[in-house]
Amino acid sequence: MSEGDMDFFVLLARRESFVETAREIGISASAVSRRLARLEGRLGVRLMNRTTRRVSLTGEGEVYFSKAMRLLGDIDELENSLRSGQEKPSGLLRLNATFGFSRAHIAPTVSAFCDAYPDVEVQLVVSDAPMNLIEQGFDLNVRFGNPPSSNLIQRVLQRNRRFMCASTRYLEKHGKPESLQDLRNHNCIVLRQEHDIYDIWRFDDRSGESPSVRINGRLSTNDGEMAREWMLRGHGIMLRSEWDIAHHVREGRLQIVLPDYFQTANITVIYPERHNLTAKVRVFIDLLAERIRKANTKAPFELSEADLSA
Repeated sequence: MSEGDMDFFVLLARRESFVETAREIGISASAVSRRLARLEGRLGVRLMNRTTRRVSLTGEGEVYFSKAMRLLGDIDELENSLRSGQEKPSGLLRLNATFGFSRAHIAPTVSAFCDAYPDVEVQLVVSDAPMNLIEQGFDLNVRFGNPPSSNLIQRVLQRNRRFMCASTRYLEKHGKPESLQDLRNHNCIVLRQEHDIYDIWRFDDRSGESPSVRINGRLSTNDGEMAREWMLRGHGIMLRSEWDIAHHVREGRLQIVLPDYFQTANITVIYPERHNLTAKVRVFIDLLAERIRKANTKAPFELSEADLSA
């Protein structure tokens, strides 16, 4: 597996088109097809399914793509580390992230970053839904959950799940639901976020199933921190990230409801393709990752089995 073959295959997988790949490389579409065929012949597996208009990854192609991305990333990081002595972060750095996580982690990291690199100007824009990285000129997003589109890179900063939870006060008064259907008889605090269907909670697939439930409640908002405060005051059940509720659970203010049902929502930083990374972006991401690691070591974000069953 040469670096040239990996670069070629990753580009083709992202563009999903012989024509678009050919245009970017500067060769013919038939040459792209022949190069893919040579790569598949050398490996002895079919990496892509072809149609008249598009190509898509086979199972083996998915494995090759994942490993190629990882290896290319390692190569880039090695080269960046060798160049870092000649590079100094400078210029404008534009960030987009969610409200609560920005207050808790992004803003303090920005402060430390600006102290260390006075030639950098930072603009932090917070929003409940992701803003378009390319069209709106952001250097990076910090987001939860679903992976980005194929022309963006993601780096997982912290494993995270969303659980249903409620205050001890609420559960003592209204009882603890024993099934998803029981939620229909409970007040659920609704978080209205742009582009989301707010009154249906969907959970991770289990054995090919996609459990979901339609919920209702008297309180709703687009601000997660307000909703969390209502939950802490005993107004209902909420679906909330474990990084934000772990310490409340351990201190007994909140309890997890139906812990078998959760959403995977890893905390990721999303940015354009690796070869476009500048020193300011790379150094900020590394600083944020290190600060999250230290914060997680001091007060773990993840809930243990004991926490979930308490």
